[in-house]
Amino acid sequence: MASAMVRAMSTAPVSLDTINPKVLKCEYAVRGEIVTHAQNLQQELQKNPESLPFDEILYCNIGNPQSLGQQPVTFFREVLSLCDHPALLDKSETHALYSSDAIERAWQILDKIPGRATGAYSHSQGIKGLRDEIAAGIAARDGFHASGDNIFLTDGASPAVHMMMQLLIRSEQDGILCPIPQYPLYSASIALHGGSLVPYFLDEETGWGLEVDELKKQLEEAQSKGITVRALVVINPGNPTGQVLAEENQKKIVEFCKNEGLVLLADEVYQENIYVEDKQFHSFKKIARSMGYTDDDLPLVSFQSVSKGYYGECGKRGGYMEVTGFSADVREQIYKVASVNLCSNVSGQILASLIMNPPKAGDESYESFMVEKDGILSSLARRAKALEEAFNSLEGITCNKAEGAMYLFPRIHLPQKAIGAAQAAGTVPDAYYARRLLEATGIVVVPGSGFGQVPGTWHFRCTILPQEDKIPAIISKFKEFHEKFMDEYRD
Repeated sequence: MASAMVRAMSTAPVSLDTINPKVLKCEYAVRGEIVTHAQNLQQELQKNPESLPFDEILYCNIGNPQSLGQQPVTFFREVLSLCDHPALLDKSETHALYSSDAIERAWQILDKIPGRATGAYSHSQGIKGLRDEIAAGIAARDGFHASGDNIFLTDGASPAVHMMMQLLIRSEQDGILCPIPQYPLYSASIALHGGSLVPYFLDEETGWGLEVDELKKQLEEAQSKGITVRALVVINPGNPTGQVLAEENQKKIVEFCKNEGLVLLADEVYQENIYVEDKQFHSFKKIARSMGYTDDDLPLVSFQSVSKGYYGECGKRGGYMEVTGFSADVREQIYKVASVNLCSNVSGQILASLIMNPPKAGDESYESFMVEKDGILSSLARRAKALEEAFNSLEGITCNKAEGAMYLFPRIHLPQKAIGAAQAAGTVPDAYYARRLLEATGIVVVPGSGFGQVPGTWHFRCTILPQEDKIPAIISKFKEFHEKFMDEYRD
C-alpha cells in the first residue's frame, strides 16, 4: 500500500509528459515570457512604486489600441449600446443623447436579429442580415460581387484561422507556406493542428518584399521532403513587418497559387492601416477577380477583424472570413466546424457589420465619424514615422518604413559580447535585449525570434500604438537604454 501511494505521488495524472505534445510544441511570443515578466514587474510597481527605475509598464508588444488609450469610435459604440439595450430606443431622451443615424441603424440591425435578442445564440455562420451587410461592404470596397453565404462570422480573425488549419491539415505531411517573419498565430495553429510550417523568407533589403521565386524554392524543398503543401498564407499589410504589397506583386502571388493548386489564405486585418501615399490596399479577392479568376479557379479565404484598423475593438472579439472557391460539400464541413462553437458573439457580429458599412456622406454622424477616423489614422502615421526615424538614428539599428499595420520590426546588429552574454544567460540575443530593455525602461517589445527571422539576424517588434504625447518619452527612454547597452557590450 505504501509503495502504491509513492507511485501515485510521483506520477501525476497530468504532467508535461502526458499532455498533448502538440500543445508543448505550440508557442505564442506576443504574450510570451517577456510579457509574463512585465506583468510581474507591474505587480511589483503596484506594491512598491519606488522599487523600479520607471513608473509604468508600456505594453508595445501587442496590437491592442484601447489598452494604450485609443478611444472607441462613437458611432459604433452608440449603435452597439442601443442594440444591447433596445428599451432605450423607446425613450424620448435617447434622441437628445444619440445621433439619428445611430438610432436608425440600431433599428435596422435589431430587425435582422431573431427576436431582437442580442443575448441569444445566433446562426452558427453568423446572423444572415449582418452577413449580407458585410458582403455589401466587400462589394463596395472591391467592385466585385460578394455573397453573405460566403461569410463566416467569428470571434476575431484568430478562430477563423484555426478553422482553416483544422480543415486543411491532416497530418505532419501537410504543410502551410507562411511568411518569415510571421504573426505567431500561424506557427501556433499549425503546430496545434499537427501540420508542418513551410517557411518562406521576406526580403528585408527590399522593404520586406515577397518574391515568388522564394515561394517556388520553398515549395519544391518541402515537396522533396514528402510534404504536401496545401495553402499559402499572405499577411497584407504585413505583421510584424508593416509592408504593403504592390498590385503587380499580388497578381504574381495569385498566379502562383492557381498554378500550384494552393489555397490562398489572405490575412487582411490591417486593410485600413495604410500610412504612405504611394501604396493602397487591394484585397486578394479583388486582384483575383480583376485577373478573370472565378470561384472555380482559386480557393481563397480572406480574414478581417474588428480589432485593428482605426476601430481597435480587440475586446469585442469580432471578425469574419470570406470563403470562396470551395465545393458545396467542403463548405458543409466548414459549417459543421463552425457549429461546434455554436456561434460567435453577437456584439462582435454587429461591429463587423458596422466597420464594413460605416456612416456615409449625408448621415448625421458622418462628419464627426470622419474626424475620429482620420484623426486616429493620421496620428498612427505620425507615430510610425517618429519611431522609425528614432530607431534608424541609433547605432546598430536599421528599420524599414512602416507602410501599414501597427508595428515596426527593427533589426538590431548586436555586438559579439552581447550575443555571448545572452548565450551565458541561456537565451537568444534578441530576447536578452528585450528583457534588458524592459527591466531598464518598462517598455515591452517582442523579440524577433518569436516571429522567425533569417538565421543570424536579430530583431524586435514594437507597436506604434502608445498615445502620441507619450512617443517622445518612449523614444528618449529607448535611446538612453540602447546607448548604454551598446557601450556596455561594445566589442
